[in-house]
Amino acid sequence: MKVTVVGAGAVGASCAEYIAIKNFASEVVLVDIKENYAEGKAMDLMQTASLNGFDTKITGSTNDYSKTAGSDIAVITSGIPRKPGMTREELIGINAGIVKEVSSNIIKHSPEVTIIVVSNPMDTMTYLVHKTTGLPKNRIIGMGGALDSARFKYRLSEALEAPASDVDGMVIGGHSDTGMVPLTRLATRNSVPVSEFISEERLTQVSEDTKVGGATLTKMLGTSAWYAPGAAVSGLVQAIACDQKKIFPCSTLLSGEYGLDDLCIGVPVVLGRGGIEKIVEIELNEAEKAKLKESAEGVKKTNGLLEL
Repeated sequence: MKVTVVGAGAVGASCAEYIAIKNFASEVVLVDIKENYAEGKAMDLMQTASLNGFDTKITGSTNDYSKTAGSDIAVITSGIPRKPGMTREELIGINAGIVKEVSSNIIKHSPEVTIIVVSNPMDTMTYLVHKTTGLPKNRIIGMGGALDSARFKYRLSEALEAPASDVDGMVIGGHSDTGMVPLTRLATRNSVPVSEFISEERLTQVSEDTKVGGATLTKMLGTSAWYAPGAAVSGLVQAIACDQKKIFPCSTLLSGEYGLDDLCIGVPVVLGRGGIEKIVEIELNEAEKAKLKESAEGVKKTNGLLEL
């Protein structure tokens, strides 16, 4: 199993580290445009192999995509990160050109690859890969929902004063501060609805804190977060590489599911060796349907800024 991670910045390096530590991939290739940067990150990570007990080989490349040949999975993290006060949508002009070039270079050397898109605005960048590469829809995946759901579960565990392992919840919709739809109605603590433990008012606050999870960290850190995004990506990569058939909310191209068409947005999917093996349509109530529709309209508006 060979995995390429394009962009050796904080998110890409964290992603490579988590994949290596889980020890399911034979090789991870880091690619970056900055001279010797990916090579340096790879060397630094490889010097942790004996300490962290992994056998995955990590190599780096300065913009030489021939080193990525034969990749089973490729992760695109490259692009400019958010700064305090920026929306994900404001990154579209620069990042669209980067994502288009990167995906083309990846496919040139690995035509059977499955691509996971992390670059923001993530739903629109995932849609761009669909429109410009010709890969089957099951092999193009946007990461956002997996990260948003992890942040939702963190906020739920905080409100419940319970361990995160006791909590389950999902965020669907667009990967944006206004587009996320945390499914509070379906969130559980060890199979018991969380509404049994906390008030509706507190649950609403959990939802709002989840939606600005990325912006909150960007304000605190001065740039985008990296540990949780890297861990979210590694979870998706492992589900595909190990054919786990796990359900994650991911940005996927919809063709009538949830009443939506011709856009990529976060919904639950089954991930296995075939990439997105099934889109799971859960029963939403009217309020949730309305929020998802509103989120989809926002994503389509951003898609309209693309020069296809």
